[in-house]
Order: sequence, then C-alpha cells, then structure tokens
Amino acid sequence: MLLGYQVNGKKTSSKFVAPPLLVNSDPCTRFANQALTEFTRRWGWGVRSLQCKLVSSATSCLFYCSSHRLHVQRIAPHPPAPSPHKFGHRLKLVAKLFPPNLRGEGEQGSFLGLHSPFLSLILLALFLTGCISKQENEVVVLSALDREFSESILDDVSVELNIPIRKKFDFESNKTVGLANEIIHNQKRPRADLFWNNEILHTIRLERLGLLEQYASPQASRFPASFRSDSNSWFGLAARCRVLIVNTDLLPDPAERPTSIMDLAEPQYAGKCTLARPLFGTSATHAAVLFDRMGKEKATDVFARIASNCRIQGGNKQVAQKVAAGEFLFGLTDTDDAVIEMEKGRPVAIVFPDQSPDQDGALLIPNTLCLIKNGPNPVAAREVLDRLLQADVEQRLSRSRSAQIPLAKDVLEESRLTDVDKLKVMEVDFGAAATAWPEAVGVLVELFPVGG
Repeated sequence: MLLGYQVNGKKTSSKFVAPPLLVNSDPCTRFANQALTEFTRRWGWGVRSLQCKLVSSATSCLFYCSSHRLHVQRIAPHPPAPSPHKFGHRLKLVAKLFPPNLRGEGEQGSFLGLHSPFLSLILLALFLTGCISKQENEVVVLSALDREFSESILDDVSVELNIPIRKKFDFESNKTVGLANEIIHNQKRPRADLFWNNEILHTIRLERLGLLEQYASPQASRFPASFRSDSNSWFGLAARCRVLIVNTDLLPDPAERPTSIMDLAEPQYAGKCTLARPLFGTSATHAAVLFDRMGKEKATDVFARIASNCRIQGGNKQVAQKVAAGEFLFGLTDTDDAVIEMEKGRPVAIVFPDQSPDQDGALLIPNTLCLIKNGPNPVAAREVLDRLLQADVEQRLSRSRSAQIPLAKDVLEESRLTDVDKLKVMEVDFGAAATAWPEAVGVLVELFPVGG
C-alpha cells in the first residue's frame, strides 16, 4: 500500500513534458502512470521525479500544489485500502471538504470530469491509495550498518522466511543518530519494526526511553552477557574494533608507529593525525566509554588536546580513506573501514591499540538488533530478529569486506584480522557509558562543533 509518494514538478507553459514512470507493470502501477501522464497533459506540469514507498494503507491523501512542487502526504495509516469501485463515495467526501472555489467550478478544462488542478491532484491521491496495497506480513527494518554489508543478508532472510522486508538506510556521518531520532519521533505511531544498529550507545538510549520491545529470543544465550540486554531489549553481535590505521609509506618502521589512542593527543603528531567527529556512531560510543572510565575532568582534557591536535572528518570511512591517500600519518577508525583500504592494496596497516599490560586494551563495539515497541508487525519481526542472530549471519559478516568479529560462543569463524583470543579487549560497562553520554556530549559539541 502507498505510504506516500512525492512528485517534484516544474511548471511549464503549454508544452507537455512526459513524466518518468514507475517501473512495475502491475495494473495499479499502470493506472498510476496513466493518471500522472493525463494530469501533466491537462495542466501543463512536467513531472521530473517520482518516489513510491510501499508501507501501509491510507484512507485519504492530501496533495499540496505550489508553483514549483507537488507533494503527497499520507494523513491516516491503518484502515484497509478501499477498492476503486468506492471512488464515487470518496468523491462525495472531497466535495464536502472543499468549497466550490477550491473545486475550480467554472474553470475551463477538466480531468476525470473535474475542473481544478488542485482537486485533480486530490483525486489522483485517492485513486492511488485505494489501488496500491501493502505487501502482506511486511517487516520494516532501519539499518545503520552499511548497506553494502546488511542489504544482501536482509534480502536472503526475506526469501528464506517468506517475509517481505523493506529496508531503510541513512547517511554515513550521522546514520545512527538519524535513525534513532526517527524512532523517537515516531514513538506514538511507530512505522518500523526492527532496528539494526551498527553500535550500542543509541540502542541503550532507546531502551531507556522505553521504545524497545522486550523479547526473550531463543538465540540470546549464545552471546556473552556483556553483549546483550538484561531486559531482553537488544542483542549484540558481530563486533568491530576501534583501531589505528597507519600509512606504511609514511611510517614504514613498525617501531615508530603509534600504539595508543592517546597518541592522537601527542604534539609530535600535530596536524598529522585524524579521527571522525566523536558525536555519531562508533566514535560517539568510544567517547562515552572514555568519559565513563576516565571521569569527566580527565576525559575533557584528553579530548581538548585531541581536538587541537587532529584534523576532524565526517565519518570513520573518510578517516581510513585519507590515511590511505597519504594525507595523514595515522587515524582512529573501525576495523571494517580499515580492512577495506588494506584489501584494496593501499599502503596501510592496522594497529590494535593499548595492548600493553598497563593499558586498557582495544574497544570492541557490537552491532545491536532490537525490536521497536508497538511496531506494525511484531510477530514477523521476531522471526526476522531470531534469524539474524543465527550463526551464519556472524560468519557472513566476518567473511565480508567488513571483517567483523563474531561474538557468539559457538561461531568458529576466526577473524582474519587478528587472533581474538590473544587480543586485549577493554572491559566496558555499556550501560554506564550510556549514562555518561549526556554529560560527555555537552563537552564534545563545544570541542568538535558540527561544521567547524
């Protein structure tokens, strides 16, 4: 069914500009194409783009028409979509809602027997929402994990379970925050069922806001207790490690390479090292962990020195790319972004930081899966979550270009980056880190201003 679609138009004179049409060939789509084409012919609008999302039914739509844009907005979500034979009834409803001057009475020309481009748009919306139906049993997944790594897995799960999955991704620099905020914004009427987060901080934030469904997955016991919620609100899997990526052309001697995240604050590397702004994604999680472990005063001092010493990037991927290009000696990033540059043959190496006995160890940050409370399709969403927690998903993520590190006890797949059993891993209380985050972010936005 049609959640809503957007038509961006450019007003023309009398010249007709054909719209790009929807590609599906089902009867409803053919009707939509015919209606849009007829509309542009009648009213002299050239339609430049059309986006259609199949999500849920609507009882009515309202078109907004201006000299530059046409918008469709869904205003009622869930009742069953009416069939086209109910159009006469809907036409009467429109006639009651809009006075004669808005219906364009007395104007020349008509579309479907009516006299106004504004009203024609409304009736087009009514036809479309009654014609296009929602896929049965559909699960909507918000994914902050890169599309490159998550999309094929979700597609295969969809086929295997015979459950349609609609996926939404977001931008590299703020995707976790953007998707988490979308869940918060839609909390009174959730539009998604499952959140695949590429980190944990904002998952815990959603848990504390009461926006996650508690569900005792039969797969949960396979994972360490430190990587799953005590309340069964989220489940961690397939971790990435926070690492230093080093340009081996600029630092060919391993003995001269940095070995700690604290080297980002060392004056000898001023202007020669880089990291992502620690306000989003795994960079934010790392910062929250450090504020929790160090305390606010010490962490503020460390990040102040890092801010003045390093060049700031929009995301971890950009950090890895710029180090690989020789713009910096080294940077702080995630293993998935670093290994991509390595396997492209770029002159880079990965350094797992803080491995000495007196140091804290490297930070592992898991992906997290969680069900959105009161999502549209909770039963099917549980099936999808259970399937994503099975061993082969971690195996696929480990073998993929992201080289993620399996967490489940029974997954025998070894990371191709390092011997995890020999890796010194930082001991973390992610709940305490989430508690530290509100205070930390107040400091970090001053030190690392967006746009700064």
